[in-house]
Amino acid sequence: MATVKEIPANLPKHLPGRKYDRQFFFAITLLLVVVVAIGFGPTYYLAGVFRAPLPSRIVHIHGAVFSTWMILLVVQTGLISTRRVEWHRKLGVAGFVLACGMVLTVLLTAADFAMRAKAKPNSEALLTLLVVPFTDAAAFAVLAGLAYALRKNAAAHKRLIIIATAGLTRAALVRWHVPILFQHQHAAYTATYVFLVLLATYDLWSTRKIHRATIWGSVFLILMGQIGGFIGPTAPWHAFAHWVQSLGV
Repeated sequence: MATVKEIPANLPKHLPGRKYDRQFFFAITLLLVVVVAIGFGPTYYLAGVFRAPLPSRIVHIHGAVFSTWMILLVVQTGLISTRRVEWHRKLGVAGFVLACGMVLTVLLTAADFAMRAKAKPNSEALLTLLVVPFTDAAAFAVLAGLAYALRKNAAAHKRLIIIATAGLTRAALVRWHVPILFQHQHAAYTATYVFLVLLATYDLWSTRKIHRATIWGSVFLILMGQIGGFIGPTAPWHAFAHWVQSLGV
């Protein structure tokens, strides 16, 4: 993924090429926002945001940082849609800093979850679930980092940003009050793949091939989503989770 080729300029005339990129990426960003709003609406947004009855201060901070990321994503794609590329680039630096903050707050929220799990009768089972935010944070960090590194390659950059954010919607989808999704981690992970399918479908429709960033970014996200199921129940993971608990974060 270090060198991702741009879509060739000499596409057959009957193919749209990148003609509809602005509309497509703005639309998929809005879809991401809708997914998050539905998932966190009852317990966070409609519950008063900072007045919402969340378990700790760090969860409030994480919610604020996560929401800021979603707002920034809409602003950034909106700037591209209105051809304000220079503003988009300048704001991109703030986006990178915010992405780092996202990873940090996910890890701190996970540590807070581990601390609160001590008082639960099913503590060990909850520590198995602790693998989810850690793998989510790792996947987001790698994909967002690559997106920033490839920011001069617009086609790769925007696809990696969408894939990185799609991975984070697992936390929203698992809160949807839909029987197949509600509190079902694996089903929620699978539901995030809808965004990967949309990207691949758009690539095929517009250029008759799937962009390398779409392929490798999707493969990486899927692998990270599945790896937790193998790591979570293991003794080394539980030893690590107990160490996180001992930090008293």
